[in-house]
Amino acid sequence: MREIDAADIRDAVAELCLQANYELPEDALAALRRARESEESPRGREVLETLLENAELARRERLPICQDTGFAVVFLRLGQEVHVRGSLAEAVAEGVRRGYRDGYLRTSIVASPLDRRNTGDNTPPVLHVELVDGDEVEILVAPKGAGCENMSALRMLPPAAGEDGVKDFVVETVRAAGPNPCPPTVVGVGLGGTFERCACLAKKALFRPIGEPNPDPAAAALERELTERCNRTGVGPMGLGGRNTVLAVHVETFPCHIASLPVAVNINCHASRHARRRL
Repeated sequence: MREIDAADIRDAVAELCLQANYELPEDALAALRRARESEESPRGREVLETLLENAELARRERLPICQDTGFAVVFLRLGQEVHVRGSLAEAVAEGVRRGYRDGYLRTSIVASPLDRRNTGDNTPPVLHVELVDGDEVEILVAPKGAGCENMSALRMLPPAAGEDGVKDFVVETVRAAGPNPCPPTVVGVGLGGTFERCACLAKKALFRPIGEPNPDPAAAALERELTERCNRTGVGPMGLGGRNTVLAVHVETFPCHIASLPVAVNINCHASRHARRRL
């Protein structure tokens, strides 16, 4: 049994909050560059060039990529051979608290949906813990802004809706979002499971390297078609028209009940902010 001090998790989370808000991952930068090269709209190319310049400035000057520094969403893969000394949940919350304080990042969390007083430290975070084999802890911190999160949707389709129903729902969600999530976006699709499981699948799908296909051939084919159809909507970069409305659509699936077909769409803006670390 390997022991890890909760303080090490706290410190890692604090550093990852800064990294995620300051440094756009290389896969996201590469996707924006590809979009810039393929964009036919002059205005769209100009927007994409500006987004790349903004990302470079943020990295160089250690400034937030976006003024909305997001709800801190933390995915933690905990090895079953790990014992954490201290409170895991409090370590994650304190890490977020310190990261947002030390980085002078905007705090955006209110005490409750109907009590709109700011908590002042961007806590509590949303924490997902997954037990896995091994003796390591993998931490993913993903700041999630409201502009894109608000455009997400979930629908419990009847099984008779089939694949066509899933495709239509995803494309219509992207079309209806328009400029609000700051496209070109990354679209996570959760398919199957239960009401809450498919929503979590959609969120996790966002953090696969952009454009890396699902290893399942059927899911990969669905991703390709959805990406093509979403880009035919013409929403374009920042909603100003063009062929690059999405950088990628990622699909994650899970078995479901014979009487249901849950599908969730979680949209991320062009700044696909996330940072990982293994302990």
